[in-house]
Amino acid sequence: MKFLYIAPRYHTNQADIMKGLKEQGHEILFISHYAALIEDYSCVTPVVLGYSKLYQLFDFLYVKVIRRKDPEAIVYKIQHGFPPLGKLKKLICDFAPDLVILRERSMYSMAACLICKKKRYPCILYNQNPLWSKPVKKDLPHRLVNRMTPALRMTPVMGEKMLDTAIRENDYFVPFVVDPQRAPEERTYFRDDVIHILCIGKYETRKHHLMLLKAVEKLLEKEKTGDAGGQKNEQNGGCTGGLRLTLIGEATNRFQKEYCAQVRQYVTAHHMEDIVTVKTNVPRSEMAAEYLSADVYVIPSTREMASVSQLEAMSYSLPVICSDKNGTACYVEDDVTGYLFQDCDQADLEEKLSAMLADREKLRRMGEAGYQALIEKYNFKRYYDTIMGMRDKILRERLF
Repeated sequence: MKFLYIAPRYHTNQADIMKGLKEQGHEILFISHYAALIEDYSCVTPVVLGYSKLYQLFDFLYVKVIRRKDPEAIVYKIQHGFPPLGKLKKLICDFAPDLVILRERSMYSMAACLICKKKRYPCILYNQNPLWSKPVKKDLPHRLVNRMTPALRMTPVMGEKMLDTAIRENDYFVPFVVDPQRAPEERTYFRDDVIHILCIGKYETRKHHLMLLKAVEKLLEKEKTGDAGGQKNEQNGGCTGGLRLTLIGEATNRFQKEYCAQVRQYVTAHHMEDIVTVKTNVPRSEMAAEYLSADVYVIPSTREMASVSQLEAMSYSLPVICSDKNGTACYVEDDVTGYLFQDCDQADLEEKLSAMLADREKLRRMGEAGYQALIEKYNFKRYYDTIMGMRDKILRERLF
């Protein structure tokens, strides 16, 4: 079959999906709006189509002049950028896909959806809005957008079952896919009798690198003063002494570089150079070594719609500490495969870190449980079976 994906960029969270489709003999065309600096093209090289010339002019003025001091201005194009329509239509029609996956309810996706509807190519909307969601707004703009985007939607975000939320008929939960990388018995923990903490995330304020640094600093202070969390536990062999923290993230634009500089300055000012390593723009090909060097994975960020890195960590048999408001927090089973801490709460993050670091045997068990959960729940077969079932429904009920 022929699978067409259209998205703002080819994200690394798609890599194992592309690999799975290729291994089954399917043909893939991935059209992206733009290319990021760090991407994995080992399975698929996207066609970077870009935006219409008129929108490129607007985007330049918007980012460089109108909102030049706003670090979020660069993402405005994801929702509002318009494609070069003739080129997009030619690419779609020449490929003649059997299934189309469109990312977000955006101007780009609406243009692609209209082309696909005329050719009767089945389309699925992929976004990261929760499966359990509030009722759709009925005003005219929302009705128009819904009519111009696919009828069926998939999301990797479960959301919360509450009084005002429900699962709509044509919405499906399709979690991220990550292939297992290293079973617990095939890897080494606590090299040099040190617990290594790993954190991966773009150098942006909301990623809370500084909050994590402060939490680790507090743990080290408690160790020096002899608080309970820092003493050796003879029963389980755990301790908070001998910590190392590695921060890895993208720092490509001006705002990211400025925040990364703040992180480095904090490390230096607080004399943490022997404890903390700050890395930037690490290629995906080198990330396996980073995961294998770690014992614990931490995602301290807030306003995280959906992160795949906790699954990547679980694929290397690492326990995970994650914010409870992370869109994919449901991938981490609290006190089984890791811990959930209260969003933006440094004290709670510190408490969860202390609990995990104080019991090395439990840390190993959590890593093993995470690895098993990955194999059972976040595999390619589940992804493939679900989207093929959605395709069958589109064709059967003529939901073009």
